[in-house]
Amino acid sequence: MQLVLATQNRNKAEEIKPLLPPYIQLLLPEDLGFIGEIPETADTLEENAVMKARFIFEMYHVAAFADDTGLEVNALGGKPGVYSARYAGMNKNADKNIAKLLLEMQGVNDRRARFRTVIALVENGSPRLFEGTVSGTIAPQRQGVKGFGYDPVFIPSGSAKSFAQMSLEEKNRISHRAMAIERFAGWMKNRAGH
Repeated sequence: MQLVLATQNRNKAEEIKPLLPPYIQLLLPEDLGFIGEIPETADTLEENAVMKARFIFEMYHVAAFADDTGLEVNALGGKPGVYSARYAGMNKNADKNIAKLLLEMQGVNDRRARFRTVIALVENGSPRLFEGTVSGTIAPQRQGVKGFGYDPVFIPSGSAKSFAQMSLEEKNRISHRAMAIERFAGWMKNRAGH
């Protein structure tokens, strides 16, 4: 079965691929000849995920899914949230996003945060949503070089390591995206009778 992941983020695709059942062939929009931007201008993670998946579905008439992920920091009232990828500007620069976050968190004692991923599957009719959440804290400075996005400053609860200090296998055992994909993959397996 072919499924298109509505993203241009190869890191995201690399993280998701090993979590899917083996009978699913993961495609990216570029595999279908798509070049350009996939819109994500909604105000919630759920709406953004649906918008991205629906955009590819309507353009190519193939089953598509998308995730939208936000880092929600307690002390910042849930920011950056849906604006996580473009927190420091529309150019989606992870280093600048982290720098802005660390600056805003200087001298803040409550460092609790959570990563939340929402996956939307659009095949026909109403979209199906799957969610994963992991709680943790914001580190006072970057730790580690693996992963992407806010991984160097997010320490999941129960760990001494940031996501950026973990191997992909370690991260995929506990991450928000892995939880959402697990729920999504479980639903796909049940439907396929596997």
